[in-house]
Amino acid sequence: MKFAFVADPLDSFKIHKDTTFAIMREAAARGHALHVMEQEDLAWRGGTVYGHARRLHLTGGKPGWYRAEEPAMTALKDFDAVFMRKDPPFDMEYLYSTHLLELAEAGGARVFNRPRAIRDWNEKLAIARFPKYTAPTVVTRRDGIMREFLTEHRDVILKPLDGMGGASVFRVRHDDPNLNVILETVMHHGRRTIMAQRYIPEIRDGDKRVLLIGGKPVPYCLARIPKPGDIRGNLAAGATGVARELTARDREIAETLGPALYKEGLLLVGLDVIGDWLTEVNVTSPTCFQEITEQTGFNVAGMFMDALEAACVRRK
Repeated sequence: MKFAFVADPLDSFKIHKDTTFAIMREAAARGHALHVMEQEDLAWRGGTVYGHARRLHLTGGKPGWYRAEEPAMTALKDFDAVFMRKDPPFDMEYLYSTHLLELAEAGGARVFNRPRAIRDWNEKLAIARFPKYTAPTVVTRRDGIMREFLTEHRDVILKPLDGMGGASVFRVRHDDPNLNVILETVMHHGRRTIMAQRYIPEIRDGDKRVLLIGGKPVPYCLARIPKPGDIRGNLAAGATGVARELTARDREIAETLGPALYKEGLLLVGLDVIGDWLTEVNVTSPTCFQEITEQTGFNVAGMFMDALEAACVRRK
């Protein structure tokens, strides 16, 4: 099959842990042809969406892990599958890319994750669709509502709706002497909508990344344990990843959400679970394949490729 990846620049990949690289490697091992492009390489012309795509060959070298041919304008519908693997932030250019990919989809392209679903499932707000599994949460840009929530729950986490990697995440207590300046900073004086969640003490045991592939859970999660003195369970913020078997609660959440998310066109989803509570639904560029595989021996990329190949065969 012929696969295309919309991704970050190849030279920015950290191939020892990059999930997109793991998918590419598995696809190449199965004999599939790889092509790569960046967001700026997408174009719509004459009713067709094209990509300025380069044929990619994996060399196995470190550095110099790839060889790319000269780019060629290729209609996205001519690929068996197109993967949107551009990392956040979800800015306006990312939004425009999803619109172009949706136009490509309407013209016959097969895009994963589905562009409309990426837009509709904000990674923070998506948990509102599953209140049974969420800790007390509020979303607002009104100072008064936020203070009422803080007074009630006394210890909360504040985070922007468009953040990634633990950026601009604060833990705030009701009696914090810096409360005013923190709220002003995070909410931009009422101009920015943010989320607050009751602090979950089990963060000390890790923010668990539970992967869903084709609507089914990977049997292991990656618990991202904050570094000492930090409350952010993000690898980008220095957390340590430890692979673990899913708990009964993890599996309950995953098996409940999985079919609904897959029906929306979300082939790959990363659920964030702290303790027994769902905190985020990651749909843009979920990671942690390599860490789980290295620590458990379970081939996550292989499970993903099985689901992808099955989806492509069903389409034909």
